Amino acid sequence: MKPALLRIRGLRVALGSRERPVRAVDGVDLDVRPGETLALLGESGCGKSMTAFGMMRLLPLSGRITAGQVLFDGQDLLALPEREMRAVRGGSLGMIFQEPMTSLNPVMRIGDQIGESIRLHDKANLRRLRERVVELLDAVGIPDPRRRADEYPHQLSGGMKQRVMVAIALAGKPRLLIADEPTTALDVTIQAQVLTLLKDLQRRAGMAVLLISHDLGVVAETADRVAVMYAGQLVEVSDAKAFFHQPAHPYGRKLFSSLPTFGKRGRELEIIPGMVPPLDSDFSGCRFADRCDFVQDDCCASEPAWRDLEDGHRVRCIHPRGGPLVPAVDGELATRQRMPGQALLDVDDLKVHFPIHKGMLRRVKGYVKAVDGVSLKLDSSHTLALVGESGCGKTTVGKGILRLIEPTAGRVMFDGDDLAALQASALRKRRADMQIIFQDPAASMNPRMPVGEIVAEGLRAQGLGGNREARQRRVAELLEQVGLPADSAQRYPHEFSGGQRQRICVARALAVEPKLIVCDEPTSALDVSVQAQILNLFSELQQRLKLSYLFITHDISVISFIAHEIAVMYLGRIVEQGRVDEVLEQPKHPYTLALLSAVPVIDSKQRREVIRLEGDMPSPANQPTGCHFHPRCARAMPVCRERYPDVSRVSASHTAACWLLDQN
Repeated sequence: MKPALLRIRGLRVALGSRERPVRAVDGVDLDVRPGETLALLGESGCGKSMTAFGMMRLLPLSGRITAGQVLFDGQDLLALPEREMRAVRGGSLGMIFQEPMTSLNPVMRIGDQIGESIRLHDKANLRRLRERVVELLDAVGIPDPRRRADEYPHQLSGGMKQRVMVAIALAGKPRLLIADEPTTALDVTIQAQVLTLLKDLQRRAGMAVLLISHDLGVVAETADRVAVMYAGQLVEVSDAKAFFHQPAHPYGRKLFSSLPTFGKRGRELEIIPGMVPPLDSDFSGCRFADRCDFVQDDCCASEPAWRDLEDGHRVRCIHPRGGPLVPAVDGELATRQRMPGQALLDVDDLKVHFPIHKGMLRRVKGYVKAVDGVSLKLDSSHTLALVGESGCGKTTVGKGILRLIEPTAGRVMFDGDDLAALQASALRKRRADMQIIFQDPAASMNPRMPVGEIVAEGLRAQGLGGNREARQRRVAELLEQVGLPADSAQRYPHEFSGGQRQRICVARALAVEPKLIVCDEPTSALDVSVQAQILNLFSELQQRLKLSYLFITHDISVISFIAHEIAVMYLGRIVEQGRVDEVLEQPKHPYTLALLSAVPVIDSKQRREVIRLEGDMPSPANQPTGCHFHPRCARAMPVCRERYPDVSRVSASHTAACWLLDQN
């Protein structure tokens, strides 16, 4: 076994006041060996990123290292003067931060930002700085690197910005690369590209990688070893294959049970009750005890010591669980399949075009065709999932249907009325029947309003709910309906966790008793356990209140659990649509095949060969002629470049727009 390149011993990081500090990292021991990928796995707030920031000495102003040792290649980083630490940071020890847009300087060209790192850490290439920048951009797979080096961050897609972050980290020729949630904000296709890139670079350079993530699928496909973190402590360390076959700590097993899958359709997902304990608490026993199904008296009496199982598998648990994970079997599919019924929503040829103005006179010189002829139907008490890469027009479809954005053309029949043709006064009266839950719950609530006022906002706007006392009773009922105590009405949004804020948004949407809710990425920012709570809530409310959902997401696992039908969208148009089992098990469009192949899965037996899509999605302001997907399609034919394909019917409920189906 190779000696560790990085050895962390007893690391403790405190935040806030010295009287009652928040112990964000509380005695972490960690080894990373040369050339391996170690995944630091855990939910938001467990201390993963703070562990990395502590070892890099990049703590916030209120943070401080209170104990521990960080040995990198035998050198104690915590004992180095800041001047020497700067030479290590960004050099032999590189880091990719979670959000590339906030990490890149918006007023500096890409090439200049990469050049900064070269000047500091690769002085041998100072004479050929420009050539080295181009080499790095080419190494991370950015097309036309010489031109891209002169562009600004806002001119690049999300995937390209993340690749630039990788190039900056590589400029210092690191021996260890810390990747902090490097794919969290990316689509599955771009995520697959970035993960493949990291694997290739690691293999060529012999680099070690510390991958910080809460995504079990990404970790399963990437990591050699796994370290699981909970409430500031490591609770399990194992070889990746052993961990995903047989996790020993109850927390890890609960995470697996909370994952939405096709096999769990029609049943409730398991949840982890309660919340992560506040890290300023005085702990006396196991930190997971209050949420554990197997807790015993001795779990609360003293902090559990590490137990060695086998082959380097270690767990911090007095009563570790045994036995392999039992995969969920496909069952009760009929409860999730679409039954014929009257369409609540019937969208026909919806278009949303945004004019492009140029010149001093602001003349219209073209259009951004964000939605370019979308047709779909949604039955009462059903869920239609709209899936596709960022920028394909999913959110614009949802807002266009609700007329939060005015449609350019098309018909939107909702419960007998054409919403696209309604006058403002008539539309206002219908708004109670259709609501939207936005992607970011914190940004969609007024931080200066108490939760009770936020939930009652729709009631006041529609003149519903009676007098003030009656509205307060209704708010209390709604909060309890979504699993929050009635006294939450007196608190403010910042006092709640991410999952609780999303529940508040659900309560606000339910206040006016709608028939349709547009859910725009409602679980994308949530941890696995919180996501399970929200998905269970959506399913239960649909059955009880006969709600219909238009579920906008790029998370295929969520779709496989909650949706009845799927519509796959690419560059403003629907390219495939059908029942969830048809589209997921027998996809017909090459784009759908590529999306599904890129989804990271835990079970190695279910993995498909990733179909790599070259380049990025074209601009909706400059759509390709013919099929919009043909520039990225490996199976494109001459006809694909000439004409957009007609919709072909695969079955009574399954359609796709592809010339390959016409050939067959």
